[in-house]
Amino acid sequence: MKTAPTAAQAPTPDTVTFATRRSIEQVEEGAELAPRFDANGLITCVTTEADTGEVLMLGYMNEEALQKTIATGEAHYWSRSREVLWHKGATSGLVQRVVEMRIDDDQDAVWLKVSVAGSGASCHVGYHSCFYRKVPVAGDRTHGDKLVFVEREKRFDPVAVYGDAPNPTKL
Repeated sequence: MKTAPTAAQAPTPDTVTFATRRSIEQVEEGAELAPRFDANGLITCVTTEADTGEVLMLGYMNEEALQKTIATGEAHYWSRSREVLWHKGATSGLVQRVVEMRIDDDQDAVWLKVSVAGSGASCHVGYHSCFYRKVPVAGDRTHGDKLVFVEREKRFDPVAVYGDAPNPTKL
């Protein structure tokens, strides 16, 4: 697996620096941002709509994406399928403006609360949320293992927005 690249370390006015992880107390109770990236150089990011709290997507950030998100106030991710830095909405116009960013207790996951430009959709398939289907569990499994669409209408036509760009979904 290809490792996600990190940002250059030369300080500039827009550079966001992270603290070195020195102790559990510093990481869990301190005021320094000291994110823990996984073996592939990534940190998990849950993104929700600021107004409703609805989960829009789950993504990943490398060091550069996290720094750019903090510096610009717009969501940037690392695309694992395309292996590139991805400014959400750069192609579609559905830019995610960060209203609030949080980091979890051991600083290995990020939560973005965002407002989305345009139609408000965050899913490349055209739906509002990437979580547009539910998996029935226990007593709700009346139709077996079939997924149930909770969003019925797309907010945009992916072909009209992305044209012939390759689909990021991998089989």
